[in-house]
Amino acid sequence: MPRTPDPRDAIELEVFRHLLASIADEMGVRLMRSAFSPNIKERRDFSCALFDADGETLAQAAHIPVHLGSAALSVQAVMRAFPPETMSPEDRFVVNDPFAGGTHLPDITLVAPFYAEGEERPRFYVANRAHHADVGGRSAGSMPLSRSIDEEGVRIPPRRLDEETVEWICGQTRTPAERRGDLQAQLAAIRTGLGRLEALCRRHGADTVARRGRDLQDYTARLVGRAIGEIPDGEYAFEDVLDDDGLGREDIVLRCRLRVEGERAVVDLRDCDDQVSGPLNAVRAIAVAATAYVFRCLAPSDLAANGGVLRPVELLTRPGSVVDALPPAAVAGGNVETSQRIVDVLFGALAQALPDRIPAASCGSMNNLALGGTDSRRGGRPFAYYETIAGGAGAGPSGDGASAVHTHMTNTRNTPVEALEHAYPLRVEAYRIREGSGGPGRHRGGEGGVRRYAFNAEADVTLLAERRRHSPWGANGGGSGQTGVHTLIEPDDTRRALPGKCTLTLTPGQSIEIATPGGGGWGEG
Repeated sequence: MPRTPDPRDAIELEVFRHLLASIADEMGVRLMRSAFSPNIKERRDFSCALFDADGETLAQAAHIPVHLGSAALSVQAVMRAFPPETMSPEDRFVVNDPFAGGTHLPDITLVAPFYAEGEERPRFYVANRAHHADVGGRSAGSMPLSRSIDEEGVRIPPRRLDEETVEWICGQTRTPAERRGDLQAQLAAIRTGLGRLEALCRRHGADTVARRGRDLQDYTARLVGRAIGEIPDGEYAFEDVLDDDGLGREDIVLRCRLRVEGERAVVDLRDCDDQVSGPLNAVRAIAVAATAYVFRCLAPSDLAANGGVLRPVELLTRPGSVVDALPPAAVAGGNVETSQRIVDVLFGALAQALPDRIPAASCGSMNNLALGGTDSRRGGRPFAYYETIAGGAGAGPSGDGASAVHTHMTNTRNTPVEALEHAYPLRVEAYRIREGSGGPGRHRGGEGGVRRYAFNAEADVTLLAERRRHSPWGANGGGSGQTGVHTLIEPDDTRRALPGKCTLTLTPGQSIEIATPGGGGWGEG
C-alpha cells in the first residue's frame, strides 16, 4: 500500500523553500546597498540565486526574469571551463559571454563554489548577475546599434576573477571606478551567500539541504506539470513581429507553435526568422528564460522558482535564428527587446487555448535609454548611464492593466528623479502617466509613461525600443495599446520625431522625450 504522506515533510519542505530563497534575497540586499551605480542601487537591475552541484537552480530571489531563467547556463558554462575537481573554495569566476549562458555583455555574472565541511568537490554554487552601465563598445552605455558582438563591449568568457581580471575589465570601460565598485558589490553579495549557506549546512547538514533542494525542484516540476494539464490538449500557433533591427530590416517575425499533451508541453520556435544584422538577436539562453517565465506564470503564485520549472516543457529552437543566434551576431537588444516578444508569442498561443485566463500584450519593450559623456560638474569625469523605462501592462480577465510599470522579462524599479539628477548632468523635465495610451476593452490596458530628459552637457544617446510601429495586441476582443513615441525637443520647443532605434549626440538645452506604449485591452467593451 502507498505510504500515507507525513505532513511534517510538507512543513519541512516549505521551511527549506523560504530558507534557501532568503539567502538569495539577502545577497540581493547586500549587492543593492553596496553598489556604486544608480542602475544597480536604485533601479535594481541585478539578480541573485543558488544552484546545486549540477548547476541547476535551487532558489532565486524575485529579481529579473530574463537574468534568472538563464543564469544556470552561465553557471554550467563555468563548470565546463573549470571542472569542479579543479576548483577551490577561494575561487570566484566571472562571465558575460552571451554565447556561454549570458544574455548581453552589460550583464556580468559572478559565480562561486560552496564546499561543505570536509568535502573536496563543490556541493552548491552561488551566483549573481548585474547590469553594468557601461562595458565599453562603440557607444556609451554599451547598447549600440551594432552589427557584431565585437562592437558591443568587453566579452568575458568564463575565467577566474582576480585583481588582474578586474583591472582588465574596468580598463575597457568608460567609467572604470564605477565598474570596480559594482564588481566589489557583487563580490560582497557572493560572500554573503556563501556565509549563509555555511550556516544552513552546519545547522541541518549539507546532505539534508541538498536533498530538500532536490525535493523542491521535483515539487515545482509537478506543479508546473499540473498547470500544463489544465490546458486543453492540442496544437496552438501564434506569430508577432519586431519593428526593425535598427539597421533597415523591418518586420522580423517570431512564430510559436505550442503542443500540449497531458502534463507535457512542447514550445517550438524553430520557424522564427533568421538572425538579423542589427542587435535584436537573442541567444538561446534568452529563449529558455522567456519560456520559463511564461510557464511559471501559469503555476500557483507561491511556486518556488527553480530548475524544476522547465522539466515538463521541451523548447525547440533553430541555431542561426533570431531566438538562437550564433556568433558573431549582435545581441545587445535581444536580451531586452526580443525576450519580450518571445513572451508575447507564447502568451498569444496560450490565449487560444485559455482565452479566459491569458492577458493582453503588455508594453512589449524595455524602452532602453543609454547615454554618456563628460561631466563638467565633476572635473570632466566621464559618465555613462543606462535605464529601462516603464510602460503599460496588458489588461486581463480580472481587471485593468497597471500603468507605467515594468512588465514580463524586466522587473526593475523606475529610477528616482532625484537620484538621476544627482548623479548625472541632466534634468528630468517631465515624468507622468501617458493618458489614453492603454487599449480599450471590458478591461482597459495599462497606460504607458512619459519621461523627458534635458541635458546640461553634451551627451551621446542611444535609444533602443520596440512597439513603435506595431501596437501591443488586445485579447479576447480587446483593443490594441498605443505605440511608443520618441521626440527630440530643441531649445525653441521645435519638435522632431525620432525612430525607435537611433544614436545621436545631444547638446546642452536639447531634450529628449520618451512616451512608452500602453498595454492591450481585454474583452469586448
